Amino acid sequence: MTTTVEDEARRLRDQLAEQLEADGHLKDPAWRAAFRAVPRHPFVPEFWQLTDGELRHITSRDPGWLEAAYCDDALATQIIDGVATSSSTAPGLMAAMLDALDVADGMRVLEIATGTGYNAALLAERLGGGNVVSVEVDPALADLAAERLRGCGYTPTVLAGDGRGGHPLGAPYDRLIATCGFSSVPYPWVEQVRPGGVIVCPVGWGTVRLVVGDDGTAEGHFLPTGSYFMAVRDAGTTGAAQHPGRPTDTDERAADLDLAAPASCESFRFLMSLVVPGVSIASEQDDTGAFRAVELWGRDGSWGRAENGTVRQAGPRRLWDMVEEAHAVYEEHGHPGRERFGLTVTADRQHAWLDSPDGPQWHLPR
Repeated sequence: MTTTVEDEARRLRDQLAEQLEADGHLKDPAWRAAFRAVPRHPFVPEFWQLTDGELRHITSRDPGWLEAAYCDDALATQIIDGVATSSSTAPGLMAAMLDALDVADGMRVLEIATGTGYNAALLAERLGGGNVVSVEVDPALADLAAERLRGCGYTPTVLAGDGRGGHPLGAPYDRLIATCGFSSVPYPWVEQVRPGGVIVCPVGWGTVRLVVGDDGTAEGHFLPTGSYFMAVRDAGTTGAAQHPGRPTDTDERAADLDLAAPASCESFRFLMSLVVPGVSIASEQDDTGAFRAVELWGRDGSWGRAENGTVRQAGPRRLWDMVEEAHAVYEEHGHPGRERFGLTVTADRQHAWLDSPDGPQWHLPR
């Protein structure tokens, strides 16, 4: 008997669901059933993978395409000016975020960043297409996702627009999930989710789960897993911070921080993403693998570089000062993981905190 693409895809998604369950990502039987039912490959007929330092374009005509589509990996699905601007999230992270939504039958969900449409398909499989609204900033991607969703038999509402404003015409929602990166949580979302409802959103290099209160605030902890989403963007842009070049007019002082902390300490780099939001980081190593320089830069033109025991900084924010102050807190509190951090969002301000809302705090941009 000849094995068809659909037969093989069914086998692969069963295998993927089993892997996600074994890894602890699929705890709810309803989500396990959704991952088994929803095909991923129609949503990623082409993608890019980083191989030996180069982006390799893979299409459905290439050997191994189907297997790659069902790996627990993120797949870049759109490239602008050499920068990936849309992707299909790694299924393990998708499952963890969907589980954190804590949905029940009949609930209405607003999704921010449709992307390929695969996550919207999982939501529609679990809750019914009539209970899912998805907003995508790129009109072309929105149209393509809607077409692929219909082809798989799913009919959520897919809208082109800036998801930072949510979709007030459909409010109130029971749940909201975002699948692109933010430096803070847009307050319109809090206004559009009912009291007691849940918002799951990537903030910095983590994912926060917020519960909306009766008083118009939202608060909650970060999930323990890492979360590296592409930054929210305007249509046609990359969302990445452009390097300002090496400023000549800089402040200089001695460096007090081991470069390994900002360069490679994963848990501290998460804290950095909250303390210096919207900042890109690059590091350089010598022949022995030791870090010899770390450079930071932000969209606002702030820049800092530590090298040879000296820090040079320029721009409106002194990035390295902020990083060193955060590292002192990180050391004092025993190298905390993501799950010890939380976020409080109000109409006027929002701040990340450690261990409790009254603990050490860092204000996030509005």
